[in-house]
Amino acid sequence: MKGVLISVAAAALLALTACSDEGPTEAPAPFALTAEAMGHYCGMNVLEHPGPKGQIVLGRVPEPIWFSSARDAVAFTMLPEQPKDIAAIFVSDMGAAQEWKNPGAENWIDARGAFYVIGSSAQGGMGAPETVPFSTLEAAEKFANENGGNVVTFEEIPSSYVLGSGGKTNPEEDADQMDHEP
Repeated sequence: MKGVLISVAAAALLALTACSDEGPTEAPAPFALTAEAMGHYCGMNVLEHPGPKGQIVLGRVPEPIWFSSARDAVAFTMLPEQPKDIAAIFVSDMGAAQEWKNPGAENWIDARGAFYVIGSSAQGGMGAPETVPFSTLEAAEKFANENGGNVVTFEEIPSSYVLGSGGKTNPEEDADQMDHEP
């Protein structure tokens, strides 16, 4: 009996070790936005909201967590109670969007490499200030010139902007509150 228990324990330990000893995995590709996408925080259909969207793929979860706004996706990365095993964060590239109401189903960009306009006149899906993402600095600057706001990187987005009222738009004034979990 003792030998059987030792064999079972050794097999379980070997299985656990094999699972945790995997090498680095390739980042997942973004999912296309469909009518089935429901916003993580609002529980509403993501397509019912104007402006840029977000999706986060967690480590071993085979489907994304959808967000009705890019701002909500960024907020997810800052909240301590949310999972931190993020495999990928994608946001709509508004430089490739047809229009504000239709940001596109497949024009996703890596959120960590995007340029964002914060403090602009553009509002997200729930009427809140938006972090408007672009794949190029030039497109972000053009949007900011036309709609107001400041251009920042993912790391420079102040937590007070996405977690608070959205009133602060100068990342230098809020440098101590940038606490993304990449």
